[in-house]
Amino acid sequence: MSVDAVLKIGGSLSRGNGLTVLCEEVSRAGEGHSLLVVPGGGGFADQVREAYRRYNLDETAAHFMALLAMDQYGYLLNQLIAGSFLKTDLLPAHQAAESGSVAVLLPSALIIRADPLPHSWQVTSDTIAAWVAYRARCRRLILLKDTDGLRAEEYADNFRAELIAELSVEQLAEHAGGVDDYLSRFLASAHLETWVINGLRPERLSELLDTGHTIGTRITPAAK
Repeated sequence: MSVDAVLKIGGSLSRGNGLTVLCEEVSRAGEGHSLLVVPGGGGFADQVREAYRRYNLDETAAHFMALLAMDQYGYLLNQLIAGSFLKTDLLPAHQAAESGSVAVLLPSALIIRADPLPHSWQVTSDTIAAWVAYRARCRRLILLKDTDGLRAEEYADNFRAELIAELSVEQLAEHAGGVDDYLSRFLASAHLETWVINGLRPERLSELLDTGHTIGTRITPAAK
């Protein structure tokens, strides 16, 4: 048995009223699917960005502080996802997900120890979640955000712009906005099916897990 999906629950979802409903859906989905949750940063990461600007921090300090911000958001998600378990390493997280419990990974200790990614604001929880999925040998990464998916580059800030249903990793490298700047580079060497979907429409998560399709953007895996 393996993990069906790694879910990255974006910090932007904590700024509205939809996070509780999403977490209820994640808990229900975890009854039929093995799920590993990677937290975003939310308001906790916003505080790191503010300190970075105010005190002229170097990017290594900011990187490690942002990882700790993800841990804080992870504690919040654990409280909201009924029956979930907090884990700090991949093997116990993998085992918890396989056993039928949603695993919420607190990533800071793991990432600080492995140190696999650049210390840069180009790397956010998007790429960290991709690295977790890769290391967990999970073939599907789902990035839950506050938008339906990626939109046409020239209208990146316009919700009325056309939703991109599918694009390749190579096309993602040419796209601006929606995910962090480093994600395409990481996905180029990782065989991951990646989705960007709207966490404010939690029924889409269940539809994707049950059928393999939903409204959102599918980033096709890079060729091996």
